[in-house]
Amino acid sequence: MNKKNSIIMVVLFLFIAGVLFVGLSGKGGGFFRKKVQEPAERAEQEKQGQAAPSGHQGHGTAPAQPQVADSFSGGTESGAASPEEPQTIEIPEAGQRFIGVKTTGAVEKSLNRTIRTVGRVEYDERRIATVNTKIEGWIENLRVNYTGRYVKKGETLAEIYSPELVASQQEYLNILKWSRQGAAPAGAEEPSVLNRMLAQDAEAMRQAARQRLRFWDITEAQIRKMEETGSPLRTLAVFSPVSGYVVQKLAVQGMKVQPGERLFDLVDTSTVWVVADIYEHELALVRTGQKAEITLDSLPGKVFVATIDYVSPLLAGETRTAKIRFSLDNQAGNLKPQMFAKVALKVDLGRRLVVPEDALINTGARQLVYVDKGDGFFEPREVGVGVKAEGMAEILSGLQAGEKVASAATFLIDSEARLKGVVKQ
Repeated sequence: MNKKNSIIMVVLFLFIAGVLFVGLSGKGGGFFRKKVQEPAERAEQEKQGQAAPSGHQGHGTAPAQPQVADSFSGGTESGAASPEEPQTIEIPEAGQRFIGVKTTGAVEKSLNRTIRTVGRVEYDERRIATVNTKIEGWIENLRVNYTGRYVKKGETLAEIYSPELVASQQEYLNILKWSRQGAAPAGAEEPSVLNRMLAQDAEAMRQAARQRLRFWDITEAQIRKMEETGSPLRTLAVFSPVSGYVVQKLAVQGMKVQPGERLFDLVDTSTVWVVADIYEHELALVRTGQKAEITLDSLPGKVFVATIDYVSPLLAGETRTAKIRFSLDNQAGNLKPQMFAKVALKVDLGRRLVVPEDALINTGARQLVYVDKGDGFFEPREVGVGVKAEGMAEILSGLQAGEKVASAATFLIDSEARLKGVVKQ
């Protein structure tokens, strides 16, 4: 027998000893009594013909026996009682003081609940960028050569040599030279109409060649430099599309690259996400726009206040949880991805009819409370229970505002009620 069971046995022994002691010394016959029928009720029954049978008149009238309220069914030991009469168990005032019975009224009050969970700092997926090329070539100069380096938007990451790109640049320069010199054939009288047609064709070809270079990610500055020098650029500079950190580097000095091949993964950490788990039974209380307080062990004393940006429509089958997401400003860079965070989400439940959680007896199949009927009588009553918060439980049915229920020593009352048959197992 472990320590917990030993303590329970001692408490029950002391309780039973106290009941027997007071029961033998008092007039009431003990702390717990079923409700006894009053003399007025017996007189009414005798008046209605429920007295002793006439066959016993010659031998004297038998003394009237007290009618005792039966258990949960509502009957009596010597006859049928009114089905409307509630089943109660009596606890005299002395017994209530001995076992520590307290009563509390059912009241309507504003209820708030705090959902506490854990989260994790993750990248803002909207600020992740991948760098690749649209041409085939070789990396001749790798400017960013390690993971974790911070780069600025527009900074050169690598330089790639591509024979195809060089040929396209040369084609553009030839078309540009032709359009500048004029398109009239040598020795011709240069009719104005023909010149205009040839000039228009040359300009259209120049624009098409220029657009092809732009599709290959050659910038306007690079094209202007090529036009000024009259010679093609040997290498294509690959620029960073965002300011952030290199989280993955696949590019290696001298390697051959193919169109669409990923070279770098970059992420801007000026804004990060905190993703937390919410259990299935709490999802009904969570919605976008609710505020939460977020703390991290690495930043003691710092509290981040954020609102829910997103509630996942999917539930994880293994953990029975759904993801919620917050966005946090991280200009200082103190929030590192994969850090753990504590999330406290405060939910306003509005005004509800509540009783203390200690007043509830959970039988597994139903919830019971013991309603104080006055004069030491308590009635077991089944209730519907809603949300629980701040040590209180919402009552959906079975109680009215103002009714008093036992809020302490309820398990002792329930135990005796079951022994007396007032409550069925």
